[in-house]
Amino acid sequence: MKFLPLLALLASRVPKALITFLVALAIVDDLGAVVIIAIFYTKQLAWEFLIVGAFLTGALIFINAIGVRKPSIYFILGMFLWFVFLKSGVHATLAGVITAFTIPAKPKFNPSIFSKRVEEMLIRFNDGYKGDESILKNQHLSAIVQTLEDGVIGVQTPLQRLEHSFHKPVAFFILPIFALFNAGVAIDFNNILHALNHPVTMGVVFGLLFGKFIGIIGASWLALHFGLCSLPKDTSMKHIVGAAMLGCIGFTMSIFIAELAFAAQPQMIVQAKLGILVSSIIAGGAGYFWLYKLGGKKSPIGISL
Repeated sequence: MKFLPLLALLASRVPKALITFLVALAIVDDLGAVVIIAIFYTKQLAWEFLIVGAFLTGALIFINAIGVRKPSIYFILGMFLWFVFLKSGVHATLAGVITAFTIPAKPKFNPSIFSKRVEEMLIRFNDGYKGDESILKNQHLSAIVQTLEDGVIGVQTPLQRLEHSFHKPVAFFILPIFALFNAGVAIDFNNILHALNHPVTMGVVFGLLFGKFIGIIGASWLALHFGLCSLPKDTSMKHIVGAAMLGCIGFTMSIFIAELAFAAQPQMIVQAKLGILVSSIIAGGAGYFWLYKLGGKKSPIGISL
């Protein structure tokens, strides 16, 4: 996530509800970008691949409905969906969104029942444990451990387990590779002012810094004004302002759209990326210092003074 490092630095200084808001904002922001890509940057459609894509989407929905909970099955079908979308003319990022929406987000076991079951299993485990005996030699203990393992998997949602298992590969491999191949900006410091004054660069900077900021603040104010929601405890509109600043950071989807918009104009892509880089630095710095100051001073144990 584009502002995850800043969230980690601010975690002890901002309300937990604000972190949840920022995570939700990032997800909705990226989904909106994917919809824009699908609608405005789809060229010629290959209907035969679209039909196959519709069939695979139906298959994902069907296996969810019948209770299939193995993430690997969704992953494999999602890979096929990505391929047919790539061939269909629709941007392949939609395949990831569709697949994520179909992965079960409800646990198999009720948490309260699971808690009671674990307590019973632990009592049986302690009763059956004999000194330094290896579990490998005690079939009764091995069965209890296996039951506990199955219960731990069942009380988690498949979506949650996938997110956990892919967190490190995405954070430490996929995103750095993406940044290496897509975010490179050649800056000529002798002509930096000319580059920053370019219409494309300025348009991206103002779009991210002012457009997104006004959109986030405006949507939040309207939702509060019309009673659609309320601010969580210890959260004020000042916190929303800081969150809106961080929300102005653009990276993955901004670069995607820039490359699609200026596909035949490599120089314009460089200018757009420069605008994304400049606005992200400004937004990240401003949002961090705003929320840092708003959080007040901290004692050694992390309590506001």
